[in-house]
Amino acid sequence: MKRLERDAGRVKLVLEWDKMGEDHLVKLTGGAVHIGAAGLGIFDIESGRASSSVLTVPGHREDEIVLMGARRLSEASRSSTVFLAGIHVDGINREEIEEIVAVSKEMIDELARILQEE
Repeated sequence: MKRLERDAGRVKLVLEWDKMGEDHLVKLTGGAVHIGAAGLGIFDIESGRASSSVLTVPGHREDEIVLMGARRLSEASRSSTVFLAGIHVDGINREEIEEIVAVSKEMIDELARILQEE
């Protein structure tokens, strides 16, 4: 698996990915590792558009990151993408959540550029 790492406040975010045939498996973790949400991004060759769907474990809030990430990475790679995320920080506050979401989006954008170049 290939990997990007970034600090986001008290947590180190790790974005890992690997190819599965022409498709991609992507994992974003930070803090106590777990699965909080899973998304599937699909690229439609005919329309040139990507879409995504998400499943979220009750009580978890990684759905926004996963939904956006699966769609963005499928669009960039022109393939299907499964995106898993699990980020947990004890006693997290609103500012820390916003920072984690922002850094996650930056990492997803960086991976999208990498996948477009492949």
